[in-house]
Order: sequence, then structure tokens, then C-alpha cells
Amino acid sequence: MRQQTLSSAFRQRLFGAVLLWLLGGSTLLLTTLVPPHTELLGWTPAFWLAGAPLIVLLGLKPTLLHVWLTPRRPRRRALHRAVWH
Repeated sequence: MRQQTLSSAFRQRLFGAVLLWLLGGSTLLLTTLVPPHTELLGWTPAFWLAGAPLIVLLGLKPTLLHVWLTPRRPRRRALHRAVWH
């Protein structure tokens, strides 16, 4: 069976929608308009507003986890300056 791939335009729109979902959900959780934990629902609001979009993002772009966890190194500009000056 052949596996179907998503078109690039659709993937970009889906990525944008998920980022908007994550931004909106995080805003709601940080402003405490929606509490992350309730007696009735437990941790369900936190999951659907922040956890689920993160899982979808990692499904769309699996390399994001590697990019987020890789420590940033400062670039060496001294060598560049020495060559050009």
C-alpha cells in the first residue's frame, strides 16, 4: 500500500493553525482565564490547550524537538574579522 504525503501548501496551513492553537491555548492558560486543572475535568484543559498542539507540531515536524533541545553556540566572529580586515 502506498503512503500518501500531504502537499506543501496544506502542511504549511496546518502548521500555522497548530501554532495559532498553541499560542491561543497558552495565552488562555497563562492569563488564568482557563485553569490548567479543575476538580471536574482534571488536567484536560492543560492537555487540550497546550499538550495536544505540541504533539501535533512534533508529528508535523519531528526535527523540531532536536532543534529545541540542541544548545546554541555563539558564532565566532573574530576569525571572520581577521580575514576581512
